[in-house]
Order: sequence, then C-alpha cells, then structure tokens
Amino acid sequence: MTSLPFAIDFHVHSDDSYDGHEPIELILEHAADIGLDGVVITDHDEIGESLRAADLAPDYGLIGIPGVEVSTAHGHLLAIGVEERPAPGQPFVRTVRRVRELGGVAVVPHPFQRSRHGVRKRHIRDADAIETYNSMLFTGYRNRRARTFARRRGYPEIGASDAHYLPNVGKAYTEVLVTPEDPDTTKAEIDGDDLVDAILDGRTQIQGKRTPVHKSTVQYAKGAVRKTTYIVTSRAPLVPTVPGSMKRSG
Repeated sequence: MTSLPFAIDFHVHSDDSYDGHEPIELILEHAADIGLDGVVITDHDEIGESLRAADLAPDYGLIGIPGVEVSTAHGHLLAIGVEERPAPGQPFVRTVRRVRELGGVAVVPHPFQRSRHGVRKRHIRDADAIETYNSMLFTGYRNRRARTFARRRGYPEIGASDAHYLPNVGKAYTEVLVTPEDPDTTKAEIDGDDLVDAILDGRTQIQGKRTPVHKSTVQYAKGAVRKTTYIVTSRAPLVPTVPGSMKRSG
C-alpha cells in the first residue's frame, strides 16, 4: 500500500512563548515557502496561538496541528495534537496520561539536557515518542544519546527545529508516512489525527541538520534574558520539582 509522506516540524515557538519572537502568520508563511507540509506551534505552557495557527494553516496550504510544550514537574513535554493545554507542574507520567486523554501524542523533547529542562532518564516512562533530533543542540552528543535511548526501548522518533527565530524553522523536521486505507486518498484529505496515528505506529523518518552554532548561541542568550524578564515581571507560578523543593516554571 502506498504511503503519503508529510514533512512536519513538530517543535516551533511563536511570540506567545516568553522566549519566542515570531508571529504565527510569518511562521506559517515561511513553513510553506520552504516546502513543509505543516508546523506545530509548541509555546511554553500557552496554547492560544497554536490553536489559531492550526486554524489558519489550510490558508497557507499546510495541515493544521495544535500543540504545546508543557512544563511538568520533571521537565518539558510536547503535547502534539491537543486542543487544550494540560496543567503545568504535574508529574511527568500524569501529564502523559492527560495528553492521551486529550487525544494527543506525548513527545519528550531534548531529553537529558537539564539546562533546557530535559526530562531525566529515570523519569521517562510511558511517553509516546522521543525527540531524538533537536536542531538547536550545540553538539550531536545529546541527540545520539536520545536516539540510543529511544531505539533500545522501542520509542518512535521525532526530529524538530525547536526554532524561536524564523530562519531556524524547518532546520530539522520529521517525515511522517501516512498509509491511508483507500489508495485514492490524497494528501489534502489527511488530517492531524492521521498524523498522530502514524507517529504512534513509528512511521517516522528524521530529516534536516543542526542549526549553526552561532545562531543557537544567540537564541540561547536572548532566551535566557527574556526568561528572566518574564519571571520577574509576570511572577510566574512556582512549579514543584521534587517533594519539598520548588522552582519557577518556564
């Protein structure tokens, strides 16, 4: 049976993230210009612009998929294909269950990288997929470690840009192979639910390359400043990490 390939960047931030910069209209236009079939806006604990982007996506010839990057008590988690934001600050496994209840896929982004709130290996349980290629990593070590972890445990693999600036969108992406029951089905008839099912079946291939180091450095530096400003000005709520300790979300 013939499979239909979809090029999707599953991890992109808009200006609705504290460390994002770009409006969704520019992101969607850029995604279409570079030949992507879709882009998922995964802002930090905010889903409003992602829902709007999913609604607007067909106007740009793209498939619309909403999502959000959730700050769990044990690190970040991508909720792909949800229309409601899971509550932040909850234990990792509980958040995974909530993502599934909402009809989405729970993907672990940049695992093990504590400087970016990556989930530690001992806490990764019951996730649906692992982001084994994140284009914003300075070296390939973390990606290789994530890939080894996923393959040893049979997790589907996702590649994404983790872009906060427009030129970085699509630097890495996932080619999702959708196999419709009807061989006459066209790409225009495929929706986000079909892509979610294909991810769960492990029908993914990672494409792309790392963002140049100097661009990653700029993104990290500016993101750190914006995060500090966000916490100070918004008085972001405290999120528990382990019993007896507290940290600010973000």
